[in-house]
Amino acid sequence: MSGFLRRHHRQVLDPAGEPILLRGVGLGNWWLPEGYMWRFGDAAASPRAIEKVIADLIGEQDAQTFWRRYRDEYIGEADVARMAEEGWNSVRLPLNARYLMDDEGVFDEGSFQLIDRFLDWCRRYGVYVVIDLHGAPGGQTGTNIDDSPNNYPELFTTPRYQDDTVRLWREIARRYRHDPIVAGYDLLNEPLPREFQYKYPQELIALYQRLIAEIREVDPDHMMILEGSNWARNWSIFDELWDDNTLLQFHKYWNSPDRDQITEYLDKRAELDVPIYMGEGGENNNGWYQASFQLYEDYDIGWNFWTWKKISKLNSPATIRQPDGWQAIVDYVYGGAKPDAESARRTLFELLDNLALERCDYRHDVVDAFMRRAPLRLQAEYFGHLGEGVSYHSNGPRTPLPGFRQSDNVTVAYRALPDGAQPPAEPNFRHNLGVERADDEVMVVHLDAGEWLAYEVNTVREGLLTVTPSGTGELEFTVDGLPIGTRIPAGKHLLTVRALGPAVLDYLDVTVAS
Repeated sequence: MSGFLRRHHRQVLDPAGEPILLRGVGLGNWWLPEGYMWRFGDAAASPRAIEKVIADLIGEQDAQTFWRRYRDEYIGEADVARMAEEGWNSVRLPLNARYLMDDEGVFDEGSFQLIDRFLDWCRRYGVYVVIDLHGAPGGQTGTNIDDSPNNYPELFTTPRYQDDTVRLWREIARRYRHDPIVAGYDLLNEPLPREFQYKYPQELIALYQRLIAEIREVDPDHMMILEGSNWARNWSIFDELWDDNTLLQFHKYWNSPDRDQITEYLDKRAELDVPIYMGEGGENNNGWYQASFQLYEDYDIGWNFWTWKKISKLNSPATIRQPDGWQAIVDYVYGGAKPDAESARRTLFELLDNLALERCDYRHDVVDAFMRRAPLRLQAEYFGHLGEGVSYHSNGPRTPLPGFRQSDNVTVAYRALPDGAQPPAEPNFRHNLGVERADDEVMVVHLDAGEWLAYEVNTVREGLLTVTPSGTGELEFTVDGLPIGTRIPAGKHLLTVRALGPAVLDYLDVTVAS
């Protein structure tokens, strides 16, 4: 691979000058552990808090050994190989400044060697890397996700932390300025959330401009990837591009998965003539994944699923099996009895043994959902997002559900509201642990004769597409305009469902037979 990814108007181009849409996963919990991924929740939410738990349980010396092995073994070559096999072309690498440089500004060569090894694997399998400063010196968010020492975004109040951040990014740029496997530099993850977005916006702009200028002295080639404030969602700071080679990034969690939710980003893309990227989204259930990631595909927005691997969680591609005795550690974190040191040591080091991908439970259903890959269950209301004549056809005025797909002229309703109950003001899309919706949250689509819905489906092999609907009424199915029963090649296909009379559609089970 030669040359670099670069911006060209609203697209990212590969080294051959061809448009490329970044599709990938994030490596949360590797260089910046988060409590919810350990089942610790807010009781030990940040890397500092988790480190304290480990040291309290097994002592400082064994804790240091634990963390050395953890960072060495959390991601292996097999992980990168599987990402490439799934068809992803990129990975977002979240880094914590504290592991890369000490308080005196001395860089940790051992940590950079692990990053170098990871980049070697990505180069081997053709997977681009977005280098993401997830935890900046002093903290850019003031929350657990940046490992801030005092739960305040001191990066924007303390010049020393800004100087350290500049120094770190210059070092990263110096090391990787000639490496084309690096897609770009994600300068700050989710800066200034909540009330801080209004308190320090000018400081954020000034720091972004300074970082770009300093990096450009070292590296003229890699893309600058900039996130808005307030969990990357507020783009009001972007009224111009500070560098020609820029990619703008937003994040989306637990929102209504429809076009209305991304209109401001589409408008900013048009205004600044710049490519855009959904750099974090996930932590939900499979139906939400289907709808959300299809939305980004429909509008040529690069995307990154959060996150690749977690402990004992069922809504990521890989689940690290919790070892025997893990519940005792979780109970201790929440104020329970302290396990004896030997039991805790045995449990924690068994966790290390379980990190390798071959020891994890791989969840094909999760991957198939956000890749919309058969076999899968398509929720009826999650048809395409490109509007009348492309993603659906309606005979006349229809009734969208309050708070969902308001721009689409399609009747969506709740399947089973209790008698006399009024629909909520907006649907519930918060299913953090991957749980299915409650019965009174399930939606259906009402169709009249001649109306139709279109769904993108991906297949990994040639075969016969089979569709089994749930609902009422007579329906007709075609794939790429051909009758169901026609053999189709591997790849992307358009499944169309047409009502031959009044119909109510709940879901479609889609499979591919050889």
